[in-house]
Amino acid sequence: MNARPPKKPRDPVDGVLLLDKPVGLSSNDALLKAKRVLNAKKAGHTGTLDPFATGLLPLCFGEATKFSQDLLEADKTYEATVHLGIMTTTGDTEGETIEQREVEVTREQIEAVLARFRGPIFQVPPMYSALKRDGKALYEYAREGIVLEREARPVTIHGLSLVDYAAPFLKILVTCSKGTYVRVLGEDIGAALGCGAHLNALRRVQVGALSTDRMISLEDLQAHPDPLSLLAPVDALLSSFPSVELTPELAKRFLNGQRLALGKETVQVPGELGRVRVYHEGKLLGTANLQEYAILAPERLVAAQQ
Repeated sequence: MNARPPKKPRDPVDGVLLLDKPVGLSSNDALLKAKRVLNAKKAGHTGTLDPFATGLLPLCFGEATKFSQDLLEADKTYEATVHLGIMTTTGDTEGETIEQREVEVTREQIEAVLARFRGPIFQVPPMYSALKRDGKALYEYAREGIVLEREARPVTIHGLSLVDYAAPFLKILVTCSKGTYVRVLGEDIGAALGCGAHLNALRRVQVGALSTDRMISLEDLQAHPDPLSLLAPVDALLSSFPSVELTPELAKRFLNGQRLALGKETVQVPGELGRVRVYHEGKLLGTANLQEYAILAPERLVAAQQ
């Protein structure tokens, strides 16, 4: 009996891949496929997209996984198509139709309703979601025909605009805070218009400061002769933070986890307190918290220099 050939050892890959997730694939499956192509040791994604959704899925490899939480907290922008007049069990195309109504809605009525959803609002999480109750995902209860009470949660709709309306399809652009369910937003808009709705299509086009500019499909990634060249550097996740450039001695102390008093050093200090990205000779050392009196407190450090 022939023994199996030994598995190829994984490589220490560091960076960020902006993947265009295809419809029908879970975020985790997309991550595993990309990880296999890059032969990467360590990988993680920055918040799931539903299988029926497409678009920007930032994947973090190696040292970048230390900063993936920042994107989980970031605002996100979506292009969504709302199908008015039809309600489904899941609020999207994956569910069964539960009710149909006539659609007699004008563009003016839509604009008036959208205005009501801008800013801070409350949303009731859907039953078909990964939120857990007593250690069990809500979608598992839903599949058993069980509907549980869910408490409304605060979210913020930073931007909500009408892109196109050709009844019964309503296209919108949404920028929202973390924890927002665009499916629920679509359903709530339909309810406010009196005809009900479900989400027909959803595409994510921005996560924090990351956009679709360098996004690549899974097929193009798999066919690329040098897929590692498609990775953005680790600090692509941190572009919204001010930067601090340290001297060689300060960089050494910073990487040892020491707090630094920058007030008397020849280092340019940002004008505002808060999180900063820290460099030496253009290489990312990690992130830190810039505190009062120009105290730099290390936060997350990069082990392998980028």
